[in-house]
Amino acid sequence: MNDVQALDRVPDHIARAVVDPHAYAEFDGLHAKLTELRREHPFARAEIEGYNPFWIASKCKDIQEIARQSEIFRSGIYFIGTSKDIELEYTQGKASQERVLTSLNAPEHMKYRLLTQNWFQPKSLRTMEERIRKIARRHVEEMADLGGECDFYHSIAVHYPLRVIMSIMGLEEQDEAFMMRLTQIVTNIDDPDLTGEPAPKSAEERAQRSRAISDEASIFFKEVARRRRADPTDDVATVIANAKVNGELISDFDALGYYMTVAIAGHDTTSASVAGAIWALAERPSEFARLISDLSLIPNLVDESVRWTTPISHFLRTAGQDTVFRGQPVSKGEYVLLSYTSGNRDEEVFEDPFEFKIDRPMNKHVGFGFGSHVCLGQHLARMEMTILFQELLPRLKSVELTGTPKRKITHALGGPKFVPIRYKMS
Repeated sequence: MNDVQALDRVPDHIARAVVDPHAYAEFDGLHAKLTELRREHPFARAEIEGYNPFWIASKCKDIQEIARQSEIFRSGIYFIGTSKDIELEYTQGKASQERVLTSLNAPEHMKYRLLTQNWFQPKSLRTMEERIRKIARRHVEEMADLGGECDFYHSIAVHYPLRVIMSIMGLEEQDEAFMMRLTQIVTNIDDPDLTGEPAPKSAEERAQRSRAISDEASIFFKEVARRRRADPTDDVATVIANAKVNGELISDFDALGYYMTVAIAGHDTTSASVAGAIWALAERPSEFARLISDLSLIPNLVDESVRWTTPISHFLRTAGQDTVFRGQPVSKGEYVLLSYTSGNRDEEVFEDPFEFKIDRPMNKHVGFGFGSHVCLGQHLARMEMTILFQELLPRLKSVELTGTPKRKITHALGGPKFVPIRYKMS
């Protein structure tokens, strides 16, 4: 905390880019603006038409510090939206259907997090390693069968993590089409290439679509929970279906939020990071050659891919009291946007932050969030990425781009959506 200083304002051209889904599809332009923000206005207030005022934390260490102060900077709304989006979220949108871990605060948050936390710890995950490796080998074989050219995102990256999550949840392969549609609509609602529908034209239309897919998910997961209560098995779906907080079974409302958290966060973020890694390696033959000659660098590759891609663009916090941060007066009820996209390119934390380095030391990136809300599935994500690369890279002799990759149109959960490559495999 510092003495109060004159109010710092985010320039409009930067503030608008931060909330524009299309800006995240044009990463270079966005990063130029975020670099200016870190240099000139590291913690400043954005005021743009149609949005409630919000602060932007753009420096990595500031993001971490705000995340640590969870008693002051509270969770609730988790992604930025227009004033109308936020109003509808509370009255008729997703918030009326389910709660998710990222929206909860202490002490409730930890009670719900602990329900499945043991499942996602390294010790428990080791028992699933062979199951995950089998899924990885299946996808490596599928890639080999494609004849040396493919869109890596749609052919491999979007399917592999989904099948891992479905295996851990105990869902059947016949449910894959629904699970894919669920994750694509929820996370990519602004991108017609991924949903097959035009982007919503209004907050009302966005809320309607979100409510529709949430209704479908509610029906689907209620049936999953019913079966797991009648016939428990050794999977995460059973844990959630039979979970108790304060001695009582959690409600269908909370169970749905939990199921969707595991399904969506566990799928989209990992698929983005895997695709981002292949995109980066295809652009950098020297890095690819170094990696192939020293596969012990795979763990570094995994973390660098998450930093480089930053699938979760931001989360919001709400000031629970009047406070001062970096000398700026933050009033109770104001939103603070933690820009992970900016933090993961912070020049004060990362040497050559715009370079993709497979030997970058294991770093303090914020690609998995930070603090009490750090990603519950981060160990699973690292494990499944590591296993895929362990199975793929020994067989991958060369890889290059055959066109221009594209990123998703979204300001929430982003990453590649098109990675065209040519490759040789043994």
